[in-house]
Amino acid sequence: MEELTAGKGSRVQHAKYGPGVIIGVKYAQYVVTFMDQGIIDIDKTDPLFEILHIENQSVEVETTSAVETSLLKILRLWGEPTEIIPLGDKWEGGTILLQPKDASLKPKELPIEVFFHKIVMVRDRLRVLEQQVNSHKQLSDEDKVNMQQYITRIYGSLTTFNVLFKQKEHWFTGEKGGKED
Repeated sequence: MEELTAGKGSRVQHAKYGPGVIIGVKYAQYVVTFMDQGIIDIDKTDPLFEILHIENQSVEVETTSAVETSLLKILRLWGEPTEIIPLGDKWEGGTILLQPKDASLKPKELPIEVFFHKIVMVRDRLRVLEQQVNSHKQLSDEDKVNMQQYITRIYGSLTTFNVLFKQKEHWFTGEKGGKED
């Protein structure tokens, strides 16, 4: 079954960017001119995006092999992390206490679940950044490798927080001696 796609001239609405018109069609995105925001690439599966009136509807252009097509569909589906990551049992209901050196200053107490949620969000956003770097068309391979190395170092810096995760598979991992001399 062939998938149909809206073409140039289709009128659209985006919850964040407002009304617009499709001016280009890519494999996984529409290039849209928004009234107040200018030209923005919008993922075809963006839940905030709605096609109001379709113009020039056509069969989606097949530009990749069947395996690549399947992979792209999987990436579209799972591109934004939505997995529920469990906090380690021993931390549930706990708090983090930030105690200043100066005893006259009030300490800050934070529910560990709130802190953990922020750590997971950082991890998920790093994963999305990593995907965007790797798929960026204007970056050279050397630039991608250099940026990927920085991302890996960031993961390594965050390994301290692995103690909070219930399952080891959710841990941050850095270089782990992966360098070859």
